[in-house]
Amino acid sequence: MPKLTSKYETIFVVDVTLGEEQMNSVIEKFKTMIAENGTVTNVADWGKRRLAYTIDYKTEGYYTLVEFEADPSFIKELNRVYNITEGVMRSIVIAK
Repeated sequence: MPKLTSKYETIFVVDVTLGEEQMNSVIEKFKTMIAENGTVTNVADWGKRRLAYTIDYKTEGYYTLVEFEADPSFIKELNRVYNITEGVMRSIVIAK
């Protein structure tokens, strides 16, 4: 039986006050996690941008977009890890 996969895209915003090294570590953590559990089709580092509204008194964040194909059960785990990772300000996963 073939493995069922769906297409998704996720955008996550990392706190820029973490410092360059720790910020890159968080971004690589999620890129690697997604690649291990699915097929990455596109990664776009949007870079440091001004937030539409302040989050915990912060006005800037580092945006990363990842388009990928994965098993639908992986999305729940991805959201769980987003929520418990220090430095992730906001995240969203959308089915395409």
